[in-house]
Amino acid sequence: MIIMNNVRQNYRIVVLSLFVFASSFQKKEPQNQQLCSVKLVFNNTVHGSKIVLNDSTYSNAFGEKYVVTKLRYYVTNILLQQADNNFKEKDSYHLIDESKAESQRIHFSMPAGDYRALQFLLGVDSLHNVSGAQTDDLDPAKDMFWTWNTGYVMAKLEGYSPSSSLVNNKIEYHIGGFSGPYNVLKEVTLDFPGTTFHFVAGKAYEIVINADVNTWWQHPNDIKISEHAIITSPGPLARAISDNYSNMFHLEKISSN
Repeated sequence: MIIMNNVRQNYRIVVLSLFVFASSFQKKEPQNQQLCSVKLVFNNTVHGSKIVLNDSTYSNAFGEKYVVTKLRYYVTNILLQQADNNFKEKDSYHLIDESKAESQRIHFSMPAGDYRALQFLLGVDSLHNVSGAQTDDLDPAKDMFWTWNTGYVMAKLEGYSPSSSLVNNKIEYHIGGFSGPYNVLKEVTLDFPGTTFHFVAGKAYEIVINADVNTWWQHPNDIKISEHAIITSPGPLARAISDNYSNMFHLEKISSN
């Protein structure tokens, strides 16, 4: 009987010890996650001035005047780089739409610490191009999807220009293609000021990114409106213009409050 009591007592001690150990392990994880909040702001500009749809007239590097009536592009797979680790935003698929101010602001929380760069994919990764009907910003109802074999329109610019020979002088660039030699997906990396930028726990940060639309027509490829006023399918022209617009992003500032 004494032996049985000792066994039961030892069993209780072991079970209690395991419970305490497991509980202490679970409590430590949240304590180590010191977070800060981040807001990415995308400002679509021409020569540093905010775009005004359907109104203002702009001029590209070739002196061709144009008006923008629609501007949309996908920013996905957002990642902030650290020296030994990276933060990746969960379910990171955002459609930046110049006609919707709220779409140009992306909010998330991340661990505090030293980060050296912001990285994102300009477009929608190949897996999600062939994953069938989806929701939120990937919803086909957003008018940014062709078909299962050609996938998403990664970026779209519409407007008109006197240099265009199309009806009503329209310009129409629907840029897509997610595989093969005409893949237009672009990885964009924007370095933070200095070697690293320190994000403090509990603070809110705003990262402002300017996107200059004039890059659509130049650097590294010359694309004149007079010669190519419409590009609406995957191919060498779509690839060339994606090479250009992937250079439109510039880190303007990081501020906190």
